[in-house]
Amino acid sequence: MITSELEQRIKSLILQYKVMLFMKWTPEEPACGFSANAVAMLVESWIYFESFDIYSDEDIRQGLKEYSSWPTFPQLYIDWELIGGVDIMSEMYEAGEFKELKTKKEL
Repeated sequence: MITSELEQRIKSLILQYKVMLFMKWTPEEPACGFSANAVAMLVESWIYFESFDIYSDEDIRQGLKEYSSWPTFPQLYIDWELIGGVDIMSEMYEAGEFKELKTKKEL
């Protein structure tokens, strides 16, 4: 079970930015194809985002799975809400939804 302290740490990371990507390593050097694809979709959609390397903090990595009820990474949050992983991101990207969000939410 996630502790209240860990939940606060996770919330504080999410609340810092309009768009937050929890991923494996960095946008410049993603550690897996899923993280690389997530970064590429955001970059190609001209969406400014911040990222957090889940390998840098094991507590955050494990706690985020429980916090979001999403077991895999990357995890994308927009306006402080979980969007999902790379599969959902791919659907949104293909449907042009990222471009719509960029305009509507001023991302």
